[in-house]
This record gives sequence, structure tokens and C-alpha cells, in this order.
Amino acid sequence: MLWQRLITGPLLIALVLGVVWLDAGMDAQATAWGLPPGVVLLGFAAVLSVLIAREITAFLRGAGLPASPTASALAALLGLLGVMGSTMFATNVGVAGAVATALTLMLVVALLRMAHTRDPKGSLMLAGGTLLAGVYGGVLLGFWMLVRLEHSPWMLVGAILVTKSCDIGAYFTGRAIGRHKMIPWLSPKKTWEGLAGGVLTATLLGAGLAHYASTHASGADRIPWWIGAIGGALVAVIGQAGDLAESSFKRDSGLKDSGNLLPGMGGVLDVLDSPLFAGPVVYWLLRIAVPA
Repeated sequence: MLWQRLITGPLLIALVLGVVWLDAGMDAQATAWGLPPGVVLLGFAAVLSVLIAREITAFLRGAGLPASPTASALAALLGLLGVMGSTMFATNVGVAGAVATALTLMLVVALLRMAHTRDPKGSLMLAGGTLLAGVYGGVLLGFWMLVRLEHSPWMLVGAILVTKSCDIGAYFTGRAIGRHKMIPWLSPKKTWEGLAGGVLTATLLGAGLAHYASTHASGADRIPWWIGAIGGALVAVIGQAGDLAESSFKRDSGLKDSGNLLPGMGGVLDVLDSPLFAGPVVYWLLRIAVPA
């Protein structure tokens, strides 16, 4: 309901801004303790990993597939910690080994869960579902933490804001002039006109935020406006792909929302479906165009 969204939305924004403010303020203390930046955000991401994994489990069970919330949560945490742990190695071989180990442990968790039930039926689907939870709830979130290691947390806020601005632009443009359905068999309300409006909104906001950062930010947070514009367009398109991916999960499972944790909005995955897919794009764009 709209009134629930009007309450949940500001509270959610306040929570995120509070976590980011605390994380930024902890940078000096983390350095003094010999820890990398982003300690507070890492803890927040770990909580999100578990919540996302549990919602993936609900999708799997809704589709009639075997799934374990415990195994999914462990896989998600392994994915997140595997990505973060890879940054401790100085060589490419060490990085690859850390990520490969995390993926292997996800599979081991699924197999141990199967052994615990003493029933091999559905073990293939259990293994696949556990790996899905590990990627969604861990690896994709890990990309945002990689960005945090080389940039301030406010860079993450800006990138997420640009990604979500596509949803807003697409919604209003689609309602105003939307005529041509984009994928009616998956998401009947989405139109090509709405997508164009969303991409344009994200492109303009990305360029605007980048221009502001180029004059007010410092260090690696200073990026050219055209990088912001390109990034805005890219995360808009990829973010919509993330939204459609979740829509396919909902249709397969028969669920309207991924959860009910956020009144008026659904679950955590309903809010983070587009930013999760946008994370790798943000990371690689900044890595290639603006080396830290």
C-alpha cells in the first residue's frame, strides 16, 4: 500500500545513510586497528546476505525445489567473505584461489546438508539452489564492497541512487507515454518507452553527480561527468535486467514478493534486485576508467 511505502521508504533511506555515515567515520579507527575500510558496511552487507539468501530459499521452495535456509545463508556469507578475502592476496593466483575456494565451500555446504537429511533425492537441485543463493546473496554484494575498498561509502550511495533512479524514471515515463510492451510474458507493465525514460533519468543523474564529485570530492571519488553519464546508462540497463531476473523467480515460485520484511515494498530482494546486478558494472567501470 502507498501509505506503507511512504513510511518504509524514508526509514530505509535513514538507515542506509546512518550506516554509511558511521562507516565513513570509522575509516581512521579501522586504519589504526590494521583493518581495511568499510568495516561497518561489511557487517551490514553480511546481514543483507543472510536476508537475501533466505528469500532465495523461499523462491526455490515456492517452485517446489528442495532448499535449506541454513545452507543458503552459509553459502551467501561464504560468497561475500570469499570476495573480501581475495583482496588479502597480492598475486592473481592467490585471488583466484580465494574465490574458487569460496565457491567450492558453497558446494560442500549443500552436500553436507544433503548428507544430514540422509536422502539423495533432490541433491542436484539443492546444490544448484545453494550456489544461486551464494552468488545472489554473497558474490554480487561483494562487488559493492570491492568498490568501498577503493572509494568512500558516498560513492556507493551515489551509484545506488543512480541505479534506482532508473526505476523511478521508467515508472513515471511508462505511466505517461508507455505504449509498447517490452516483455509482456514476464513483466506486463514494463514498456520500451518506460525503459528509455529510466535510462535517460539515470544518465542525467549520473552525469550530474559525477560533475558535483569532480569539484567537491577528493581522491578516487573524483570522476569526469562523461564517466558518470556512461555509468548511469549502463547501470540502468543492467539494473533492469536484475529486476526482470527477480520477476522470473517470482513467476516460477508463484510469489508476489520476495518477502514481507519491508511493509509496502516486499522483501530485501525486491529493493536490491537492480543494485545487485549493477554492482559488477560499477566496479569494473571505476576500475577501468578511474583507477584508485
